Amino acid sequence: MAAPLCIPPQHSLQNQNKYAKSFTKHYNFQFLVTRNPPSTLFGLQSSNLGVPRLSNQAQSLINSTPISEVPLLSREEAIERLRLSKERHKGKQQFLAMYCSIFGGITTDPAAMVIPMDDHMVHRGHGIFDTAAIVDGHLYELDQHLDRCVRSATMAKIRLPFDSETMRNILIQTVIASKCKNGSLRYWLSAGYGNFLLSPSGCAEPTFYAIVIQTSASQPDHKGVKVITSSIPIKPPVFATMKSVNYLPNALCQMEAEENGCFTSVWLDTEGFVAEGPNMNVAFVTYDKELLMPRFDKVLGGCTLKRMRTLAQELVKKGDIRGVSTRDVTVEEGKRAEEMMLFGSGVLVRPVVQWDDKIIGNGNEGPIARALLDLLLEDMISGPSTVRTAVPY
Repeated sequence: MAAPLCIPPQHSLQNQNKYAKSFTKHYNFQFLVTRNPPSTLFGLQSSNLGVPRLSNQAQSLINSTPISEVPLLSREEAIERLRLSKERHKGKQQFLAMYCSIFGGITTDPAAMVIPMDDHMVHRGHGIFDTAAIVDGHLYELDQHLDRCVRSATMAKIRLPFDSETMRNILIQTVIASKCKNGSLRYWLSAGYGNFLLSPSGCAEPTFYAIVIQTSASQPDHKGVKVITSSIPIKPPVFATMKSVNYLPNALCQMEAEENGCFTSVWLDTEGFVAEGPNMNVAFVTYDKELLMPRFDKVLGGCTLKRMRTLAQELVKKGDIRGVSTRDVTVEEGKRAEEMMLFGSGVLVRPVVQWDDKIIGNGNEGPIARALLDLLLEDMISGPSTVRTAVPY
């Protein structure tokens, strides 16, 4: 029998139905709401329950799962199994080095690249993160990303385990240990570890993690993509403007796009204006050659987006665009644009050729998106020292 999920008994049947419909809409999960539930549930009195039912396929999988004795492992056996698991499940990404403030050093053994379950970033989502690209042995926009990381930590009320300069030094040393010349550096700040309570007041200390991921040095994909308007509720501004690890809405937003055969989804804010994608910003080129970016005071201000505002001035000088502006953008205005594109540290600049059922422009990748990508790639390879930090391998 499927395990029932309790809905607070003070909820009326009308509210239960409303909750069930909302849950089904966003998570594709069916509730059976009943007025006359079983009198007891796991030995406890119950009232007004919403009972989720598993599909026949899922239930049959549970019923047929063999039950065997779970081994009690020694520390050495557990570590060996971690190592074997990593070797069996090698994906496209290679993890070359990891720093962990708990053991105060760097490891290059993927089996040791783990964090404790009692870290509040794991079980409470009380953590923030950021990233920086590694391009030809240089860290791109390291300081800009680190500054945003510190701002996010302040918003999340996470104490810094080190000052900014020390964290910067740790990040560079982790890249040195990895020997990675082209890849990605990701790092996290957590409220700390030590218990499974809600408040971090009992944590031993805040924690800092960093990992270097190997990627290929191939040119980014410039092929035009399709996007849809997301039905997943957007995060409120107080959470959207900090880069926290609470990415469940973002993950659901991306999954929704993939389930509909699209590259990604686009969020609208609570007033119906264009907001952002799950991990990228959105921009448009109007027919009168204005590079238009939605306001980002309610969403995460992407470092790539901000850099593009500067680089785009080169196109203004050439007369390719007449200017760059940031303001509220309606869905109708966005879909009428000559070009639409996505900005982000992962996609760099990716043209959008269709949004929902509306073809953008002539349905092809636009020249401004291509020109902006070229400017960004040039900046990553030969930009000023303010955006490129040489790694002394």
